Amino acid sequence: MTTTTEQGGRQNRFATEPQVQVLDVNYFDNAERVNGQLAMLGFVAALGSYIITGQIIPGIF
Repeated sequence: MTTTTEQGGRQNRFATEPQVQVLDVNYFDNAERVNGQLAMLGFVAALGSYIITGQIIPGIF
């Protein structure tokens, strides 16, 4: 904690912030790949539920 004193003798306490770490990682390439895989998984799940139940979203329509 950092303590500062203002005029009139009032004291303020401020939290000490940790130093920011910058990571040199390219998240966008990995995000595109994961997004494509999740889209394929959703398509296969929708197709499977339609084949098994005959409804796109079972229980709603």
